[in-house]
Amino acid sequence: MTPADIGLQRLAQQRLIGQRLATPAEAVGWFGAVQSQEYLGAIWSLGMRMAGAATDDVIERAFTEGTILRTHVMRPTWHFVAPADIRWLLELTAPRIKATIAYYDRQHGLDDALYARCDKIIARALEGGKHLTRAELGKALVESGIVVEGQRLGHVIFHAELDAVVCSGPRRGKQFTYALLAERAPTARTLTRDEALAELTRRYFTSHGPATARDFAWWSGLTLADVRAGLTLVGADLSHEEIAGQTYWFPASLLPAVEPSEVAFLLPTYDEFLVGYSGFGAALTGGRGNGERTAFSATIVIGGRVVGNWRRTVTKSAAVVELAPFAPLTASEREAVLAAASRFGAFLGMPVECVGV
Repeated sequence: MTPADIGLQRLAQQRLIGQRLATPAEAVGWFGAVQSQEYLGAIWSLGMRMAGAATDDVIERAFTEGTILRTHVMRPTWHFVAPADIRWLLELTAPRIKATIAYYDRQHGLDDALYARCDKIIARALEGGKHLTRAELGKALVESGIVVEGQRLGHVIFHAELDAVVCSGPRRGKQFTYALLAERAPTARTLTRDEALAELTRRYFTSHGPATARDFAWWSGLTLADVRAGLTLVGADLSHEEIAGQTYWFPASLLPAVEPSEVAFLLPTYDEFLVGYSGFGAALTGGRGNGERTAFSATIVIGGRVVGNWRRTVTKSAAVVELAPFAPLTASEREAVLAAASRFGAFLGMPVECVGV
């Protein structure tokens, strides 16, 4: 395998080319966790990896029904996770997250005893299948004598997620709600720490490979010592190869990366194809663009290489897609990008107007 092969192989392992996934739950489970900080972009991330007529309505329905959930986990930030996986993922990664935010807890006068009290208040407010917004949970806390001014409310709810008390409920219009994790994911698995570490290691390198140990440490929020331990646990299931002086790990049986090299994708901000790697996959820019534009913008990808940025504006009648390639596109690249924009329109169920290409 050469450096030029890495991007194409990642497209295959990430199910952007070749064999797609059947449902939103299958797509989330394939990765283990999918960053969903920017919700509307994240559902497009899932849609691109699904077979058939995947639409935003299909994925929204899965979120409403709870076949995919959303919570803070790993680095931490919002991630989609499968109900079966949410407990062991939190048990594996929450201790390190709590240690990371301990300084901010002290700044806001929050400690373990207060968090335990807040967890109980939140659980009582949600029990019986209730789904409440952040503001409504804040009201319940205030009524019980908890001060939630400033950033305290966010920290309290964040900690309740890490404690596996709450996770996402269905959206209420455009508002997000919270639900009791025990009610939303009653069959969630628990694993020993070694079992969880092995499972996450296996899923990461299967879905993201070829990738380095440092990539996995960035993505998971785990220490490099944990990553090395995970690789020891699942080494028989993976292969590795030295490429350009770095060791890349990947599943022993790679998915075929056989689609034309100029297939294009309009990836949303924080898509796993970039955010799943240290440096946000900056090595795939091919010398065009810069790290900041790659890391924090929606990107145009052709043949496994980042070739530009894009932005969407949704109106009542159409989705306007503004394209900003790093360099002039060839005729075939332009055709591929327009095809990608058409797929995006089909996902939204509306016409697309392209600007800039």
